[in-house]
Amino acid sequence: MTPENSQSTREFQLFVKPVGALCNLGCAYCYYLEKQDLYTCSESQMSDELLERYIIQHLETATEEPVLFSWHGGEPTLAGIEFYRNAVEIQRKHNQHHKKIINGIQTNGINLNDEWCRFLADENFLVGISIDGPEAVHDKYRQTKSGETTFQKVMNVYRLLKKYEINCEILCVINAFNVHHPLEMYRFFKSLDAKYISFLPLVDRDLNSKTGVTPDSVPAKAFGDFMVAVFDEWQEHDIGNIRIQLLEEALRTAFHQDHTLCIFKRTCGGVPVLERNGDFYSCDHFVNQEHLIGNINHLHLSELLDHPRQVAFGEAKFNTLPNYCLNCEVLTMCHGECPKNRFIQSPDSEKGLNYLCEGYRKFLNHCTPFVKTIADLLASQD
Repeated sequence: MTPENSQSTREFQLFVKPVGALCNLGCAYCYYLEKQDLYTCSESQMSDELLERYIIQHLETATEEPVLFSWHGGEPTLAGIEFYRNAVEIQRKHNQHHKKIINGIQTNGINLNDEWCRFLADENFLVGISIDGPEAVHDKYRQTKSGETTFQKVMNVYRLLKKYEINCEILCVINAFNVHHPLEMYRFFKSLDAKYISFLPLVDRDLNSKTGVTPDSVPAKAFGDFMVAVFDEWQEHDIGNIRIQLLEEALRTAFHQDHTLCIFKRTCGGVPVLERNGDFYSCDHFVNQEHLIGNINHLHLSELLDHPRQVAFGEAKFNTLPNYCLNCEVLTMCHGECPKNRFIQSPDSEKGLNYLCEGYRKFLNHCTPFVKTIADLLASQD
């Protein structure tokens, strides 16, 4: 029996991990590989029965279209192509109200071949592929568990994705190594004819470090400088041709639109995780016992999303902001970013300031005149 929705609208994006943290790479900065220890005794892959239960509940829970299914890992392609063929058939079988469905998969690309790409193209999958820049940059961290480099393999796969005209987004982790080469990085992606780029700052905690982070983590100021340089290049040459996630989020304020990226929303909790055994966690960065809300074998997905503990988790993002953030000129563009990064002190010694604050503040202030110009132009057309 479907529980009655407690909300007339419910916006969420569930990261489904059909093989959990299992991966065919050993990327040095990966925060999810250690989650393999959570389920040492369980099946290594989501069962067909659980897959169908999940898809039914997702379709029942979604209040808006398109209905987005997000397949993550670890490396989700390790579930095998038949798992996803089955998933698509189950979606069709239970889509009684003929809602528009979109599937997205985030992958390192290593397993993709012609058969995979034909399938992804035929089913209109969105594909996020991890590429950290030119060969020397990419191969520094993105290696196999035996230390083999991956750049050439990933480039071959990227060309396949382009050949099959698959809607593809490049996911680039910005770290202490590549952050000092913003134009080289951006122009490399332009050379690949990239249309969608997400720059993801690496913040990896190290409690024994004076900075609180590992040496590989991106310095906050350097990240701000990186994004400023990318913005200037994009503004001069690529408006309308390339979409950069962080720039788009900054521009949403000009259009009086809510943020779509969870880290910039006023509250969070709308991007939880479903592990391979049906366990539901508050967030991809909070997969631990404290943030285990329940299991879809026992509670319906809608109940888990609306669970008081999940709601409290989301509301705590804004409610725990230091005054330094509340009085910030770019508060509505940032909202303190991701709670996982809020572990330093503000200039007036308040706890809970975001490690990346200095960088985001510089970048967002740099964007503000452009955002205001767009807003004024829109207002003049009303």
